[in-house]
Amino acid sequence: MKRPNISSCLAAALFLAMGTAAAAQNNPNSFAIARLYIEFNQSGRNDLGFHVVPDGEDWKAFKILNPSERTIFDATGRAAYSDLGLTEIFFEGAEPSLDDVPLATLLALFPEVTYRYIGEQVDGSSSNRVTLSHAIPDGPRVTATVNGDEVVIRWSPVAAPPLGLPNRKIKIVGYQMIVGSFQVTLPAASSSVEVPEEFIAGLAAGSQPFEVLAIDVSGNQTITKGEFELE
Repeated sequence: MKRPNISSCLAAALFLAMGTAAAAQNNPNSFAIARLYIEFNQSGRNDLGFHVVPDGEDWKAFKILNPSERTIFDATGRAAYSDLGLTEIFFEGAEPSLDDVPLATLLALFPEVTYRYIGEQVDGSSSNRVTLSHAIPDGPRVTATVNGDEVVIRWSPVAAPPLGLPNRKIKIVGYQMIVGSFQVTLPAASSSVEVPEEFIAGLAAGSQPFEVLAIDVSGNQTITKGEFELE
């Protein structure tokens, strides 16, 4: 699933990034943000993928190593990017449907272990250790009420994994709601959001899709899709 931009992705995980950034202040050779997490789409295709976010200063090469020291991803800046360096990237692995690829097969590709992020900087090197969890939250149950230009999206609290997924303890740290280009991330105690009337007024009549993501403390997140109708 595509996110509108990298800044939005990082905003959704701000509370997760704070601890990483604080550690980076004590270690200037660390990535400011280093994440490896699962995104599960409980609506539609019932798909699951592994996403990566490294954010550091002026690196020209980046790779991820598994515990066997095997490189599972690498990227290198060329020409101008080799001279100037890069800062942040975000990418998603392919997200096959669990109807086509068994869950156990997908999770075996990325076991619950610690991976190493290594960046070759323009003037040095940086590294972080990132632990992947298989704690995948259930998708929130969503509803929408419409009264003219007043639209309120509501969702049910999440406290467990979905049936059929790994039985892990779930601790929700936030919810993200997305309607078109409008999105907002709210704390775990939240269960609704009113979409700004100014944004609703700019939408065409008809069906409007939206998503609500439940975000676990591990960074793993699950999407539930819904829609509302505008006259």
